Amino acid sequence: MAADPSMKRLLVTGAGGQVGTELAAEAAGAGFAVVAPRRAELDITDENAVAAAIAAATPDAVVNAAAWTAVDRAESEPGIAHAVNARAPGLLGSACNRAGIPLLHISTDYVFGGMSERPWREDDPVAPLGVYGASKAEGEAALRAAAPCHIILRTAWVFSPHGNNFVKTMLRLASERDELAVVDDQRGSPTSATDIAQTLLALAASVVDARASDASPLWGTYHFCNAGVTSWCGFARAIMAGAAARGAPAASVRPISAADYPTPARRPAFSALDCTKIKTVLGLEPRPWEEALDGTLDRLLPAGGIERTKAESA
Repeated sequence: MAADPSMKRLLVTGAGGQVGTELAAEAAGAGFAVVAPRRAELDITDENAVAAAIAAATPDAVVNAAAWTAVDRAESEPGIAHAVNARAPGLLGSACNRAGIPLLHISTDYVFGGMSERPWREDDPVAPLGVYGASKAEGEAALRAAAPCHIILRTAWVFSPHGNNFVKTMLRLASERDELAVVDDQRGSPTSATDIAQTLLALAASVVDARASDASPLWGTYHFCNAGVTSWCGFARAIMAGAAARGAPAASVRPISAADYPTPARRPAFSALDCTKIKTVLGLEPRPWEEALDGTLDRLLPAGGIERTKAESA
């Protein structure tokens, strides 16, 4: 079916990922038609390919939902992480700037490191602990230098019914084990990919409309996470409780320290993000992460869904 010509057009990179999938699903309801090339169709690290894709799609805005998110593999494959996370946002920003359209780009809580007595604000200094976080911080800087008309949306602990994420991993492990050991000294805010997509669409509508009316949009960096802070252990326990309530396998969860579960990449011990700015600008009040988790579990574990979840993990 042809897209409604009155709808605004979004070019979305990373369409096969968690947020990209939800963007495609939510776009029409927000008044957008989406052009969503897969990775094999658009190499965002290729300057000429990026320029050609934007020329062909003639979008009103671009959303970069593509990223190299293999945090541990980034430590041993820094070149790939840098190409996708650091260089590509600058290439996309330059192409969008030449085309006169805004770019919305997803970043991460991993640009921060160490501890804080409060959730991180947009203007706090970045101090990434590993290659992944450093590459994302470099990508932010590259985009800022390449395109003044941009939005950077930092988020954290993304989950959805799609792809690989903590929720699906816990459900799979619960079907295999009676007890799970999960880190309890790293804290952050679990966030639904659906909610991130809806926020990006609201931001896109705001900046596209502002440009069309010659208004002055509020470009820059924003934080968005579902409300509330927990540990990975607390998150896992909530997943198990939700699974049990839906008749799915549920394991007990034993807390451990990060030192008991060493990984190639260091994770932030505290990565909660302050979302005051986006509440003020868009009037968005993020829903609690527990509510967002319930919505995802309802999608993953409907009647008969337990078998499908096990089959996915096979």
